[in-house]
Amino acid sequence: MSFFPIGEHEEPLPPEPGHTSRGRLERVLRAGEFAVTAELNPPDSADPNDVFERGAVFDGWVDGINATDGSGANCHMSSVGICALLTRVGYSPIMQISCRDHNRIAIQGNVLGAAAMGVNNILCLTGDGVQAGDQPGAKPVFDLDCMSLLRTIRQMRDEGKLLSGRKLTSAPQVFLGAAINPFAPPYDFRPHRLAKKIEAGAQFVQSQYCFDIPMMENYMNSVRDMGLDENCFILAGVGPLASARAAKWIRSNVPGIHIPDSIIERLEGAEDQKLEGKKIAIEILQQVREMKGVSGAHVMAYRQEELVADIVHESGVLKGRKPWTREANPDFEAVSEAMEITKEQMGEEIEPSAAVAAVSD
Repeated sequence: MSFFPIGEHEEPLPPEPGHTSRGRLERVLRAGEFAVTAELNPPDSADPNDVFERGAVFDGWVDGINATDGSGANCHMSSVGICALLTRVGYSPIMQISCRDHNRIAIQGNVLGAAAMGVNNILCLTGDGVQAGDQPGAKPVFDLDCMSLLRTIRQMRDEGKLLSGRKLTSAPQVFLGAAINPFAPPYDFRPHRLAKKIEAGAQFVQSQYCFDIPMMENYMNSVRDMGLDENCFILAGVGPLASARAAKWIRSNVPGIHIPDSIIERLEGAEDQKLEGKKIAIEILQQVREMKGVSGAHVMAYRQEELVADIVHESGVLKGRKPWTREANPDFEAVSEAMEITKEQMGEEIEPSAAVAAVSD
């Protein structure tokens, strides 16, 4: 299952060994198109409509929606739960997995469950320490890290077996991703860190926020010199800043985010700082679009998700693409048909959850 239909410019691609199913994000990247992904702010809620409403903000503008996994070491609706809801209505999620909260048994089970629901993309993260969140007394797991997690899922996909060696009757067909941060020291080490992630199984990477184009260019120069851009799709992180005050707070309190003085000064001199933050994001998106070796952008707009469509549209990075619509989830359609049969057999209206249970039994 994938988010949007293949356009006329996208030719069918031959399957790779052990990887026969391609989601929207992978198809777009392999076709040489500039891809755009976004991040869904996970709700502190058990209401599925909170996910549907937040996903609808991105409808028609992204090739995949990241479902974060306890980001910042704070509890929210689970990544696998968000993915279950997004695939139900035709979106293509990127399921993040943080090693902080799950051991290898739970992770492998979640990968199988996610793939069964139509999740095509998985982003592998080590995860923030529990001390960064609002429950610092929680017991961290870290059974795996991002490297061993990549290798584990690649083994499940390509060799069709669990870490225990037990064979799978059906392997998860997933596109594997990881995170990169070109803006954190030691800078010279960052391209080599990417090389290690590619060796472990990363097929695409999403970067931390980019507010410094020269720094990103220096990173990409090294990446190209090492030939890494030919072995992995690189998506640059882009996003709006709400104000100079917010930018200063982020720079001082969020590890790994680099915001140059020039950006803050520009925000301080603007009459409408939120609008200026949006303009900066558009300009950066346009610049990374032209950067050799950059295959796409990951647009992050925390608590400003409504700006994503404007930023993507006004940047012009997707100019020439056909209008996009959500694709139906064939698995969910099959369940829906079975639900109708169950209703007829029972001779009464029943709740969807009860129908699914009846089919499963």
